[in-house]
Amino acid sequence: MLSARFSRVSPTLAAFRTVSKTKQAKSATAGAIAYRKGIRYNSTAALYYPNEPKKPQAVTDSIPGPVSVELNEVLGEVFDNRASYFVTDYDNSIGNYISDKDGNQLLDVYCQISSIPLGYNNPELFKTAQSKEMASALINRPALACFPPAEYANILKEGILAAAPPGTDKVWTALSGSCANETAYKAAFMYLAAKKRGSLDFSDEELTSVMNNEAPGSPETVILSFDKGFHGRLFGSLSTTRSKALHKLDIPAFKWPKAPFPALKYPLNEHSRENAEEEARCLAEFEEIICQYPPHTIAAIIVEPVQSEGGDNHASSVFFQGLRDITIKYDILMIVDEVQTGVGASGKFWAHEHWNLTTPPDMVTFSKKFQAAGFYYSNPNLQPKQAYRQFNTWCGDPSKALIARTIYQEVVKNDLVTKTASVGDYLYKELDSLFKRHPGKAKNLRGEDYGTFIAFDCANPTKRNEFLLRMRGAGINIGGCGDFSVRLRPTLVFEKSHAAVLLSAMETTLQEL
Repeated sequence: MLSARFSRVSPTLAAFRTVSKTKQAKSATAGAIAYRKGIRYNSTAALYYPNEPKKPQAVTDSIPGPVSVELNEVLGEVFDNRASYFVTDYDNSIGNYISDKDGNQLLDVYCQISSIPLGYNNPELFKTAQSKEMASALINRPALACFPPAEYANILKEGILAAAPPGTDKVWTALSGSCANETAYKAAFMYLAAKKRGSLDFSDEELTSVMNNEAPGSPETVILSFDKGFHGRLFGSLSTTRSKALHKLDIPAFKWPKAPFPALKYPLNEHSRENAEEEARCLAEFEEIICQYPPHTIAAIIVEPVQSEGGDNHASSVFFQGLRDITIKYDILMIVDEVQTGVGASGKFWAHEHWNLTTPPDMVTFSKKFQAAGFYYSNPNLQPKQAYRQFNTWCGDPSKALIARTIYQEVVKNDLVTKTASVGDYLYKELDSLFKRHPGKAKNLRGEDYGTFIAFDCANPTKRNEFLLRMRGAGINIGGCGDFSVRLRPTLVFEKSHAAVLLSAMETTLQEL
């Protein structure tokens, strides 16, 4: 994360100051023109946001401005603010642009760590937020497993379940991405234990030993994850997170296995043989690790389509099909973590659809862009036979399910997945050309044919952080991942016009580095 302290403005910022505050306040006439252009040019962003800025707007000499810095210091007295980029004015944020409290509006290609699907202050989400359904869900928040609202099944069917990945038809709703993964782990463990137990009931020994955290009630079963993977920061999910030591330090961990994830070379078309050998090596080692455990000890594996926090690490569909084949061979469940990759950013609604697996994953977890959380599945035995085993007070949140329903319906209505794939193709090609004009300053461009889920590397962590700060000074909010990577995580209404603004700022920033 970048420091909460503001960055000094780069020379690029001066260009944005030609727009006065008067011009920032768009007139109704200009809004109407933008709306008509949206219809004419099939711009979903213009339809949603006729008053969206055409480029970043700077009103202070530094970003964030002094008011934002002061407010952040006040916040720090009562809340840990050390990861704060800047204090945000959400009322002044619109579409693809995020605003600090001083009124600086930045093109946002980080979007709350990949969690804003339709842009800031989306009018359709506002309608949902102001509905009677939403008011009831908020002020009468139910303990869903015990007192579900009458309309909850339809809310799920029209939203979260309507978006279910191929091969799944059920959902367990949760509270966050970490929570989604942990409940999936619980489902896997209980499923495996039930298979071993067969028709028998819990034994007295199981019931007694589990209260002492001992076997057989607390069995020595495990979840296998991958090097550099990230699956959350809660206690169980943290044992499968392998991205950064800082995430894990001082926290006791389960002794669960870790398998290698391919380290591909780029450009892909120039390293086909080496990359195929690397993936084959990882698959062979993966199977060797499985064979080190007694049968039916590894309850599940969990893997991301792209290891996002760990550095945007990709692998081919051949690799993922290989994982699926091996899990089936050894009767191990496969959990795909789509918390960051899901809901359209990859040019598919679910990124694992790129793999065209012969057999679907057993569970798919989600959160972030869906503004809700949980895991999909199809096998009814992944739901334990006894009530209160997969359980907490909330078991999800109907208000978030309502938002997810609107998100899904808007994505489908406006064909945003297809549009994201198209914009991503354009952006990738332009970035490839840009980096060739500035050799040595950015490398390992990845995410071709993967929507706007694009990343690249800088020479080292220092250069990466300098790049991010200079981009902020140029009016672009952008984020890093891994040790020295930069990732793009824009909205699903990020269009070529926005890409042009991003590319222009990157051109200038690379020249300055």
